[in-house]
Amino acid sequence: MPFVKQQKNKAYFKRYQVKYRRRREGKTDYYARKRLVVQAKNKYNSPKYRLVVRFTNKDIICQIIYAKLQGDFVLSAAYAHELPRYGVKGGLTNWASAYATGLLLARRTLTKLGLADKYEGFAEPDGKVQLIEASEDGPRPFKAFLDVGLARTSTGARVFGAMKGASDGGIFVPHNGNRFPGFDIESKTNDDELLRNYIYGVHVAEYMEYLEEEDEERYKKQFATFIKEGITSEGVEDMYSEAHELIRADPAPKLTEKKGKPAKPYRRHVALNKKQRLNKIMEAKAAFEASQ
Repeated sequence: MPFVKQQKNKAYFKRYQVKYRRRREGKTDYYARKRLVVQAKNKYNSPKYRLVVRFTNKDIICQIIYAKLQGDFVLSAAYAHELPRYGVKGGLTNWASAYATGLLLARRTLTKLGLADKYEGFAEPDGKVQLIEASEDGPRPFKAFLDVGLARTSTGARVFGAMKGASDGGIFVPHNGNRFPGFDIESKTNDDELLRNYIYGVHVAEYMEYLEEEDEERYKKQFATFIKEGITSEGVEDMYSEAHELIRADPAPKLTEKKGKPAKPYRRHVALNKKQRLNKIMEAKAAFEASQ
């Protein structure tokens, strides 16, 4: 029998492909998702919560999400673009802002669940790796597992800044410190002072001082927002410290009114019969001839 080349046409590719659409598109790691979503049957339909952290070019998105058969449902959310309301005027995607966004999400979620007074977290973070412990005379702490999505989990990644903020804010997020900045892989210890500097943006202030001395043109370009708001390298730590206090004082979201044209009333499209369609065509022709 002669050799027949297999034609990989449309019918072929429709049959042989990756099972899930979002996996084909490179959007979801289903190996990780299954372990973050599947709950033991003896939990009696209690949801398994995830701390979802995502980064865009100009924003940080932190959400508490749980899964049902119908899909994912968002319990609460916090965004870095809310931080200017708390005094953070620039650098909304750095490590310190990721921490502040995670802190905002934690306080907002616990306030919504009525646990804000019972679990206040750590009001003055000193860089130590600490987990929320259950209260003796109250409900257990709210528990959520970190969902990093497709982000790289390298040491010092900003994803862990948001996780640290949520943990210090009062949410029990199981973790250890081996991915925080300053972790020594040989001695298995954390540099608490360095981690504290990252929380309060001291590393940003040091870089501002360096650029201001070495390359003023680049300093003006890279820190234009800080310069416009009158924030110097000496005021960065105080800015984030005050933001943490304001977040704890009022974590509630502030709804903004959307500006724009009022929505047009919905009108259902009514199908025309043949006579009406012909009349419409004749009217269009007559209008065109009149315009000529």
